[in-house]
Amino acid sequence: MRLDGIIGNREAVTALSGMVREGRIPHAMMIYENDGCGAMAIVLAFLSEVFSDEHKVSGLIHPDVHYVYPVASGSKVTEKVQNLRAELFLKYWRDLMKENPYALESEVNEAFGIEGKQTVINNAEAKEILETIYLTPVEGGWKAVVVYLPEKMNATAANRLLKAIEEPPEKTLFLMVTHAPEKVMQTISSRCQALRILPYPKEEITLILTSVFGKEPSEAAAAAQVSGGSVGAAIHFLSDSEDHQMQMEIFTNLMNAIASRDLAAALSCGDMLSELGSREKQKAFCKFAGECLRKIFLIQQDLPGIAGIPDDEVELFSSLAGKFKKSFPRQAASSLDRAQMLIDRNVSQKILFCELVTRLYSFY
Repeated sequence: MRLDGIIGNREAVTALSGMVREGRIPHAMMIYENDGCGAMAIVLAFLSEVFSDEHKVSGLIHPDVHYVYPVASGSKVTEKVQNLRAELFLKYWRDLMKENPYALESEVNEAFGIEGKQTVINNAEAKEILETIYLTPVEGGWKAVVVYLPEKMNATAANRLLKAIEEPPEKTLFLMVTHAPEKVMQTISSRCQALRILPYPKEEITLILTSVFGKEPSEAAAAAQVSGGSVGAAIHFLSDSEDHQMQMEIFTNLMNAIASRDLAAALSCGDMLSELGSREKQKAFCKFAGECLRKIFLIQQDLPGIAGIPDDEVELFSSLAGKFKKSFPRQAASSLDRAQMLIDRNVSQKILFCELVTRLYSFY
């Protein structure tokens, strides 16, 4: 796909098209998206025009485009931590991105067989990048390094790459796709031109699902309603409704327990969360619960029309909105964000979710 085939995010797409057209391509860009909002689809379309080779770039087989992403030893690749490199996972990355460039971070980890693992871009990867960018390009033009989730780069790797990012070889391009720009080392982000990929409105998500992924209009519209502006989340919803039902059940039980002042029942929900299969599933629940709180908040503000609530869930969210103070969604969302941060830091899951539930209980 080329840039003129990208649906939505016209401001970002127009800016990238202008860079190619005018020959003013920055040596490093930091592209910020919410998880699943299509930054990789846009990056691949941009590189198709930079390299004038849609087939090789879209197929992720161009010899002068190199991909870097956080990895860990898992079920598909077993290696010592210090030797782990993105190249070992390239087959799985290529297969996933060709099928779905809107894939969620959790789906990338699942494709790599590293669900629940602490992932990192390490020093061995930085050494590999430096060796690569100073080689003559195979096809004699540009070289590009696409870094997915630079916030997972450890300090040693980041410091090793600083000089190359600031003053790369001629016609070398660094493209970094981040979900958490505040976690990227300042010395790295300050050397990059920033570009924001915005969440999609429901109409554009419906169009992408029907025209790109061949979904039926009715199911596409239903998925768009619960996507939170993320195409990846909408696709995940369509492919795994069982997870959605489980998350909704835990969230509903937790909210009802808090509203009825039943601390034992609320703590029981916390135990269920601590026993989910992986950290990725726990973080996915926190994101899901945050989106549910957004819907409750909008109903409380008399703005149900922009809450994106499916018809079969309107009664549930309206009921919950009537049970809580207007300050509750904001306070609870802040605690969920904190919980996600602590999950990444490998805090005891039992203690973490006990504390989270207790905090939510105290906000009622």
